[in-house]
Amino acid sequence: MAEATRKGENVQTRILIIEDHVLVREAMALTLAQLGEGVVCQQASSASEALILLEADSDCDLLVVDLMLPEINGFSFLGVIAKRFPDIPALVVSALDDRESIQRAMKAGASGFVSKASPSNTLIEAVRTVLAGGVFTPETASTGEGGQRTRRAASQAFAERFQLTAAQGRVLELVAQGKSNRDIAEFLGLSEGTVKVHVSAILRTLGVTSRGQAILMMTRAGLRV
Repeated sequence: MAEATRKGENVQTRILIIEDHVLVREAMALTLAQLGEGVVCQQASSASEALILLEADSDCDLLVVDLMLPEINGFSFLGVIAKRFPDIPALVVSALDDRESIQRAMKAGASGFVSKASPSNTLIEAVRTVLAGGVFTPETASTGEGGQRTRRAASQAFAERFQLTAAQGRVLELVAQGKSNRDIAEFLGLSEGTVKVHVSAILRTLGVTSRGQAILMMTRAGLRV
């Protein structure tokens, strides 16, 4: 865990950010740098890359984990970490911020959850809480208040407007986040073929021919995607 450096004076806090979108990783690293000069952030684009880094050097204070990762989804990865590196806490930072996802992440071993829609100071607060041995779940995520409730209600209203089924609405949310059929299938526990059927039905119902056009429709309807 956090130890004195070789200089014997400064204490480092080592954080590993596991996120497949490089811009998001870099933004989080910049945000976490506000914690102080002793913060050192490593970055990994996948769970497998993160495991390689941890196997080589497990002296890490905190993992910041996205749920939608390539190869191994975040939920499965949390389970692996809990077994192989039980002393390293994990903080989930994800756009999948519904109550079910939060509860599932916490049950899988996460010590905290932050929505990607949250301001940077929330991420900083969550990291400090988890590093101190606490558990962090924002009120806006757990109670459905504020911006998260507004966004979720807007998304549901959009799906209802076009008479999409509940399953189609959930798939559309993940499509809007740029996730592939394979990623969506893995996360929702469906076959890739089933996801393809849902996507085709969604595009047909919306009267568009591509995912990009569907996302544009959502954006024009006022949804944050």
